[in-house]
Amino acid sequence: MSTNTAYYIPHKAVWPVLATGGLMIMLAGFANYLNGSSIGSGMMLTGFSVFILMLGAWFSLQATESESGMYNHGVGISYRMGMMWFIFSEVMFFAVFFGALWYARNISIPALGEIELTGPGRSTHNTLWPAFEAIWPTNGPGNVGGHFEPMGAFGLPLLNTLLLLTSGVTCTWAHHGLLAKNREQLIKGLAATVALGFIFVACQALEYHEAYSEMGLTLGSGIYGSTFFMLTGFHGFHVCVGAIILSVVLFRSWKGHFSPENHFAFEAAAWYWHFVDVVWLGLFIFVYLL
Repeated sequence: MSTNTAYYIPHKAVWPVLATGGLMIMLAGFANYLNGSSIGSGMMLTGFSVFILMLGAWFSLQATESESGMYNHGVGISYRMGMMWFIFSEVMFFAVFFGALWYARNISIPALGEIELTGPGRSTHNTLWPAFEAIWPTNGPGNVGGHFEPMGAFGLPLLNTLLLLTSGVTCTWAHHGLLAKNREQLIKGLAATVALGFIFVACQALEYHEAYSEMGLTLGSGIYGSTFFMLTGFHGFHVCVGAIILSVVLFRSWKGHFSPENHFAFEAAAWYWHFVDVVWLGLFIFVYLL
């Protein structure tokens, strides 16, 4: 139990050990799956199930301790610092993929088509792939990526942009309801945010189906296809995770948890959601528009 002068030290817990075990089993299963082993998919499912059960039990324990007043101001600061560093790591994660896209589009492809090696007429373009055109999007030299259509910015991508921007507004509206002790507004705002998040995921699944079945755009469609699906796919995964987190926060709000003075779980979920919104704006501009 924490006091005004003492920092709360949690009791010994098995949850970190279970988390490590679940992730190790899941990754080992993935490695086996890639190598064609018949046990790979089962190991992945087992490890993932262990990890999800661990998260539910650990977060349930944290919610109980928080609502019982076991955490003081110092613990709150440590939670905030931890969430800030986590979001910073996510920023760096997406920065790598944005950097790869920028490098391929603005440096590698122009270099393959224009830079001279030793003198006039001897360029990488003429030496390696004379038929290569330094244009974006590209399916690679020799059309190794096959024929495909680039994904346009309007239609589902624009709709998804509107969905996420609206969800950011509803999340902020829910936060204001919490601060004003208006639980009805809090619950309605969270419910709308969760719904918009899952609608976004459904629209992205529809977009992927259209890309594969009608446009010939796949993960193997050259550097354009790989960067497109890596960036949008990882972002879609983050949206799904954020919507699940907000669903838990919505359930806790319905149960009467959180107050204007004690609601960091809500704040952490909101920070994460706004981060997801900002990343999508970058994606929409640099992947779809440019």
